[in-house]
Amino acid sequence: MVLSRRSFLKKSIIGTCATVSPFLIGGEAKARWAKGTSVHPHIDNRRVVGLIDSRMTRDFQPVSSWSLQEKMVVKEVVWENLDKLACALTKINEPEKAWRAIFIKPPRKSWSETVVAIKTNNIALQHTRSAVMSKVCQVLVKFCRVNPENIHIYDGIHGGSMNKNTPFTDLPAGVKIENEWGGVTTLTKVPEPWRHSPGQARCLKPLAEGSIDILINIALCKGHSQTFGGFTMTMKNHFGTFDPGPGHRAGGLDYLLAINQTAEILGSFDPQTGKVIYPRQQLCLLDALWASEKGPGGYPRAQPNFLAMGVFSPIFDYVLATQFRGEKMGWKPNKEALRRFLTEFGYAEEMLLPLEIIK
Repeated sequence: MVLSRRSFLKKSIIGTCATVSPFLIGGEAKARWAKGTSVHPHIDNRRVVGLIDSRMTRDFQPVSSWSLQEKMVVKEVVWENLDKLACALTKINEPEKAWRAIFIKPPRKSWSETVVAIKTNNIALQHTRSAVMSKVCQVLVKFCRVNPENIHIYDGIHGGSMNKNTPFTDLPAGVKIENEWGGVTTLTKVPEPWRHSPGQARCLKPLAEGSIDILINIALCKGHSQTFGGFTMTMKNHFGTFDPGPGHRAGGLDYLLAINQTAEILGSFDPQTGKVIYPRQQLCLLDALWASEKGPGGYPRAQPNFLAMGVFSPIFDYVLATQFRGEKMGWKPNKEALRRFLTEFGYAEEMLLPLEIIK
C-alpha cells in the first residue's frame, strides 16, 4: 500500500519541517512491519531519482584516493544537485521546502532536541565525499534547526579511524564524527526471514535503545558478494549498524533482508497494523561520484558523477542495481538474490517506478 501525497504537506512545511502524530511510540521491538506499507508519509516507497553531472568533478581520474577525490570535487555543484534531487524526490520546486518535506520532526520533541545519525560506509579505500556529507548536515542545521551537536556520523564496524582517515570538511561546527560510536554491542530482535535462534543480533546501542530519531543512509556504489546481489549500497550499508558476522555465514541474505525490516532502521510500528508510525530512516542517498564493479575493497575504477535519492532501501537498491549499475554501467547484478529485495518487502518488479534521471 502506498500513501498519496498528503494534501496538508505544503501547508505543514511552510514554517517548519514536517511532523507526524505523537502516538504509539512504544512497543516497537515486538511489533512487526507490515510488508508493502509506506515508510515515509510524504514520499512513495517506489520513488528513486538520480542525476549525472560531470561538472561535479574538476578532472577525470577514476582510479583515485579519497584525498585526491576531495580536491577534485566541486562542492558548489554537488550542493546544487542535491537540492535538485530533493526537489525531484518530493515534487516540490523550492529546495528549502523540499528538504523540510523529507525530514520529519519526532513527536513530542523540538528540532533542537532531535537526534540524527548518519550511517556512512567507511570500509577499505572508498568513502563518502565531504561535499555530499556536508550538504546533508548543513540542510539539517539551516533548514530544520537541528542542533549540530545532535548530529552523529558513524560506521559501527569500520569507523575506528574515520575522523583521521576521512576528516569531512565543511560540516557545521559541532557535528560529531563518532568513528565506531561504541560499536555494535546491544542485542535486539531480528525478524524473519532470518531464522537463527534466538532471533537476536547485536546492533548499535543508540539505535537499539531508541535514542536516535532520524537515521540517514549515505551509501557508496561498490561491488560485493553475489550472496547480496553482487553489490553494496544502502541495505548492505547497515552491516555497520548491525553486526555483519551473521551476514557472512549460512543464511546471510536472509539476515540482510531481516535487519532492514527492524524498527531500529524503519522506525516505530503500530503493534496492531504493523505500519510505520514515525519513520526513522528518512533518506537514502547514493554517492556514486566514483564507483566500482568489484569490491568492497580497492580503489574505484569508474567515475560516473552520479547521485541518487530515495526513502526505501530495498527498492532504492533494486532500481539502482538494475537500471544504473546494470543498464548504465554494464555491471550485471545477481537477479536471483536481488529479486528477494522486492518479494521479502511486499513488492514485485511490475509494481516499480522507473528511475527518474533529472537534468
